[in-house]
Amino acid sequence: MTDHTSRAAPEVGGVTRRAAVLAGAAALALPVLGRSARAASPALSGRAVTLGIIDVAGGLALTQKIFDNYSAAHADRVARFAISRAPAPELAGKVRAMQRASRLDVDIILTGNDGLAAGLEMDLWEDISRFNDPALDLETLYEGGARKMADMARGCGMLTSYSQSGPLLQYAPSRVSAPPTSAQALLEWAKAHPNRMIYPRPSNSGPARIFMMGLPYLLGDADPKEPVKGWEKTWAYLAELGQYIEYYPSGTAAMLREFGQGGRDIVASTMGWDINPRVLGVTPRDSAISVMEGFHFVADGHYAVIPKGLPQDRLAAALDVLRFMMVPEQQAFTYDEGYLFPGPARKGVTLDMAPEASRKVIQEYGRPLYDKLIAVTPTEAPLDPKALVAAFRRWDEQVGSKKTAP
Repeated sequence: MTDHTSRAAPEVGGVTRRAAVLAGAAALALPVLGRSARAASPALSGRAVTLGIIDVAGGLALTQKIFDNYSAAHADRVARFAISRAPAPELAGKVRAMQRASRLDVDIILTGNDGLAAGLEMDLWEDISRFNDPALDLETLYEGGARKMADMARGCGMLTSYSQSGPLLQYAPSRVSAPPTSAQALLEWAKAHPNRMIYPRPSNSGPARIFMMGLPYLLGDADPKEPVKGWEKTWAYLAELGQYIEYYPSGTAAMLREFGQGGRDIVASTMGWDINPRVLGVTPRDSAISVMEGFHFVADGHYAVIPKGLPQDRLAAALDVLRFMMVPEQQAFTYDEGYLFPGPARKGVTLDMAPEASRKVIQEYGRPLYDKLIAVTPTEAPLDPKALVAAFRRWDEQVGSKKTAP
């Protein structure tokens, strides 16, 4: 669920909770190397190192507790985590500059498939699949849609959280008496209510990215996986919809703030971005969800990637943290407060394994509709990295450039 947000950035063990967050492909997997062709994972050095973490996708909302748990269990391996945040569009350039200067101060990056895609295009990420490491084996960890999402990393990262996601429409029932139930109905509603529907720039917003990638399925485009040559209907639709949108916010937080304050009536949403902001009181508890007829889920998730060029002691420690993040008991913490509902990427991790607080939140703020949708709705992987970058570029040039943020 990417973008998404910005929280204060202390060093773990005490990253602040997500209140500040909201204030402020299927790519073909590389051929699996035979075990004999893989290298052994680098050994831990025997001394505690400092690891730098950059979060560009709001992933700490789900993994904060996991890092805290690692610190408590393995202080002899990692002395501290130095955490910072950056906007997803800036990630690849920032990491490449550090690599070229041989001054890497980041060891693990928490990103959505936007930052993942940009880094893969520029060959920035460490190939984790080259190590003979059963604890990070895709066959063991993932299944179904999560496996498709994991394959998108091409061996250069681990999927640490997962959601079937959206696209969905979130609306204010007091102001929208007849919510749109199809893509065409949304267009007609927006025309009749100019400037009352909004979505952010897709390259820096999970809900907007999912909305953009979901439209080709809703509109019956020629090739939903090919945004340059196969999205004729989608680009025409977005251009027409844009006539009735005042501007495109830079990220999800700004969109939700306007919705929560009554400035907009309908926003692009996902299951997690519906549940969690209502938990936090950012959006109204009584806001409702509309499902567009014939939609397919477009999955979303967070990855942990390691930049190329780390010294062996820090690489070994970073890999050890990734192993810990994928342990079932730690994965259960990703249910969190519905932020990327459901949350866990690893197969076999269920809600009854989650902390009591998470179970209560899902019971109170979740929607029975979501369980039904997950059971019967097709789930598609997002665009592969190269296609996603192309889609972002085309949206920026042909859609976003037509509006200037206030």
